[in-house]
Amino acid sequence: MKLILYQPDIPQNAGTLLRLGACLGVAVEVIEPCGFVWDDRRLRRAGMDYLAGVHLTRHRSWNAYEEVRRARNERLVLLTTRGEQAYTDFTFAPDDALLLGRESAGVPDEIHGCANASLRIPLRSGQRSLNVAVAGAMVLGEALRQTTQFPQEENP
Repeated sequence: MKLILYQPDIPQNAGTLLRLGACLGVAVEVIEPCGFVWDDRRLRRAGMDYLAGVHLTRHRSWNAYEEVRRARNERLVLLTTRGEQAYTDFTFAPDDALLLGRESAGVPDEIHGCANASLRIPLRSGQRSLNVAVAGAMVLGEALRQTTQFPQEENP
């Protein structure tokens, strides 16, 4: 299981998702360019001292990422407000790559076309979307639950 951040705009959200990856043992990949300087203090503040514990890969572009993903033969699962299926009705696989779009614009249509599945979070009528880090945590939690990949606690 992986979290893939497509050109993140907000360093605090990227830092929060990196911290999530570190805490749950989930790799995070970032597709650049980012909307901030990577060593931004807000990224470090949100990630705190957890950033050293995350398995992080940065890709210089969508094409560079897509080449790697196809070689690994990973299923790309896009989280989007335009998703065809509720994430709660989806069957996750252990090697899924969960793609989160930019906070300001999601992902371009051509990337929608590359996804093997597009999922949405059911929301109350009249509400547009959740914060990308919240959405990522919700869907990742369900994916890890379904695939029994949550970390095992040493001293519960």
